[in-house]
Amino acid sequence: MSYLMELWDYRPDVYDRGQSLDLVGYHVQATDGKIGSVDEATYEVGESYIIVDTGPWIFGKKVMLPAQVITSIDPQERNVHVARTKAEIKDSPEFDEARFKEPEYRSRLGDYYGRFPR
Repeated sequence: MSYLMELWDYRPDVYDRGQSLDLVGYHVQATDGKIGSVDEATYEVGESYIIVDTGPWIFGKKVMLPAQVITSIDPQERNVHVARTKAEIKDSPEFDEARFKEPEYRSRLGDYYGRFPR
């Protein structure tokens, strides 16, 4: 499986598909601080992502993060940690609510997030 396909899957050490965990409302922590909260999360094999509402941090912008960028989930503290900096997330392709489920949009996001070290 190519890395771009893997981007849309949770890391096996982060999320076990057998568990029932709803990430909506969890705080999202970039490598350099909080960026917002999970507005939506999916758990399908090869199509998993979170939508993050950044609130006032970047003027109410929402961003879509492939599941692979999640490095840990802390259910006690309700935190999702991601392997990207605030700047990398801020500079990501704009969230397009009308097109975010289309393969071309995911490919563009995959190209962007795939350039960073894992």
